[in-house]
Amino acid sequence: MLNISRKRVNDEVIEKYRLHALSTLSNPRTGRVFARWIQIIIAIFILILFLPWQQNISGTGEVTALLPGNRPQTIQNIIGGRIEEWYVQEGEFVEKGDTLLILSEMKDDYLDPEILPRLSEQVQAKREGIEGYESKIDALGNQLEALQEGLQYSLQKARNKVIQSRMKVVSDSIDLIALERNYEITKNRLGRYEEGYKDGLFSLTDLESRRLKLQEEYAKLISQQNKLDIARQELTNARIELNSLRAEYQDKIAKASSDRSSALSSLAEGESELSKLRNKYANVEIRRNNYIVRAPQSGYVVKAMKAGIGETLKEGEIIATLQPEEQQIAVELYVNPMDVALVSPGREVRLEFDGWPALQFAGWPGVSVGTFGGKVAVVDRVNSPNGKFRLLVVPKADEPWPQAIRQGSGVYGWVMLSDVPVWYEIWRQLNGFPPNLNQSETKQITPHSTTTQPKK
Repeated sequence: MLNISRKRVNDEVIEKYRLHALSTLSNPRTGRVFARWIQIIIAIFILILFLPWQQNISGTGEVTALLPGNRPQTIQNIIGGRIEEWYVQEGEFVEKGDTLLILSEMKDDYLDPEILPRLSEQVQAKREGIEGYESKIDALGNQLEALQEGLQYSLQKARNKVIQSRMKVVSDSIDLIALERNYEITKNRLGRYEEGYKDGLFSLTDLESRRLKLQEEYAKLISQQNKLDIARQELTNARIELNSLRAEYQDKIAKASSDRSSALSSLAEGESELSKLRNKYANVEIRRNNYIVRAPQSGYVVKAMKAGIGETLKEGEIIATLQPEEQQIAVELYVNPMDVALVSPGREVRLEFDGWPALQFAGWPGVSVGTFGGKVAVVDRVNSPNGKFRLLVVPKADEPWPQAIRQGSGVYGWVMLSDVPVWYEIWRQLNGFPPNLNQSETKQITPHSTTTQPKK
């Protein structure tokens, strides 16, 4: 009953019927205490709903090194060989350049212990052959110069001979014309003498002397014609000799040029073979230096893949793993693709390392125990093979990480975002909405999102 009225029914019932059992009934104390506790809890829950909650993005990963050169690396051999002796053991610290193991040769081409002196002899012999080709080229060059000079002198001599023959032809032609005129004059005189002889003006002796004179002039004329023909033949021969001289010297020059070209070709081939021999010599020398496998940097030998003496290695095969000495510890944290847009370099991160007990309140990092602070250094541009995006987290300057953590240890982390009420975070989680960012944080995340103007 509500007991709103001031007049109590139970009092009348007790007085009228004198019910002793009813008078003993009363409200229990535990019920009132429980009701008060329920009210207090509800009030606290309502109060908590309006408390600030820092949104976060969770992810898992492992400890690594910030610089690629400080991460565990494999030691590989450049050449194939047979393991002769190990100089280190697993877990041992080595300095850069320390000898790890020694290999011996397996290939037939390099088994000869005197291969370097033999290659050196081949190089020297090929060098001497090249010097012989160079001397031959110089001699053929001098021969070509001599032939060019001889051609010029011979051509000048032949041209002079042609000029002399031409002048002789002209001279003989003039003499022939003169003799022809003398012959005509003598012939005309003989005719007049014959006329005079018939008329009795000249004696037979005078007539016969004129006939003899005509025969002499005719003989001179024939002789001069022969001389002229000979001179013309000499001119023709001089011209032929001039042309044949050019052909003769061109043949000698072509032959000398061909010999010089062959010598140049042989020289080039010899230089090529010499270069190959030098390359082979250098390769053999470098190969012998690679029989000793050395530490690429200072660090600890973690694990040997090939342990037995006498085991063979292929080229580029992994021999051991080396953990560099100097390392700047970082954490690889993987987040979902839908959350990576909210992460930017410089974001605060809370980390929980495997092996370090921690009590983490993701939304209230101030009351968390056993976690360590960090900040985002790198956000990958592309996703990883597992479909998530990788973050590289480095320690905060005022909150160093434990010295005993090793690379490869597991990590659970939270990237801290904006503050929101608890009720909003519960509502967001129930509806599957992503965390929200304010305007200033959005600008920090997308500093390079400006559009570029098209080029005209």
